[in-house]
Amino acid sequence: MEYYNYIKSLHLIFVITWFAGLFYIPRLFVYQIEAFYKPSPEKEILGKQLKLMAKRLWYIITWPSAILATLFAIWLMVLMPSWFQQGWMHVKLTFVLLLFIYHYKTHIYFKQLQGDEIKVTSNFMRIWNEGATFILFAVVFLVILKSSINWIFGVVGIIVLAVLIMFGFKLYKNIRAKNPDA
Repeated sequence: MEYYNYIKSLHLIFVITWFAGLFYIPRLFVYQIEAFYKPSPEKEILGKQLKLMAKRLWYIITWPSAILATLFAIWLMVLMPSWFQQGWMHVKLTFVLLLFIYHYKTHIYFKQLQGDEIKVTSNFMRIWNEGATFILFAVVFLVILKSSINWIFGVVGIIVLAVLIMFGFKLYKNIRAKNPDA
């Protein structure tokens, strides 16, 4: 148990870098999708650079961080098996499962864009970009508050956040429609 705080710190560090990758990769996808519709040679130059950036981010930061965060989490669970008896941990693990699903689906988008397959719009990717944000908010509230009553307020807060983000997205879309360079 003397190493518990070191393991917890490493878990947190890799969760942060994992989320950093998940926050940034959809942004690169937005740029890749928009670059795909630009005229030559801009399309090819931007496309090549954005693919390289996405590949480095995905395979050098995001995937390794996901794996290491998971390994340290398992180690923590082995050290603290009593956590499995707490209701907040069950809810947290559900959100972690959603995070893995989000990561996997993001990987599918990554592979498609690396192969120049454009199956979604840049606007869809802007909305997709918020998925990790909702999961992060939920997990942080659950870990910090731990009690079922308090995390219910946290979930309500996440819903309010979702509404505000959607409102902001609509506002940005309207501003961009009036000024395409925004």
